[in-house]
Amino acid sequence: MSGHGAPTTDATTLDASTLRVAVVAASWHTTIMDGLLDGARRALADARAGHVVQVRVPGSFELPVAASRLAGDVDAVVALGVVVRGGTPHFDYVCHAATSGLTEVSVRTGTPVGFGLLTCDTEEQGLDRAGLEGSHEDKGYEAAHAALSTALTLGY
Repeated sequence: MSGHGAPTTDATTLDASTLRVAVVAASWHTTIMDGLLDGARRALADARAGHVVQVRVPGSFELPVAASRLAGDVDAVVALGVVVRGGTPHFDYVCHAATSGLTEVSVRTGTPVGFGLLTCDTEEQGLDRAGLEGSHEDKGYEAAHAALSTALTLGY
């Protein structure tokens, strides 16, 4: 399991009441995305995030442009998406573009971006990480926690 050795992510230990947060979520793989969004919302609620805006984009490829546009108006961004490997190289291109793009947004703007992009070989791997009943991991919660924790560490 990829989560072995992960740090504890308990957002109730954070006070994000002064933070402005944007959640940018792709629309593909509805069941998995619903789980990721629910997890992110739980983390934001646990940390008492002050102001939260949610934006949906068509797919994971569009996450960086939306995150870039919102990064100047918020203290943290949570990016959520799912890419499942198919039979063509499209998977590799989308994963690379989204990952590089989100990294570039964070470094260029100085705004923390919680990375909740699942890059899976199978849909089952996504379901196992989506924070749904029976899932082993909750990557939406973890991504929101990472964004909030980093923003607070940086003094936002």
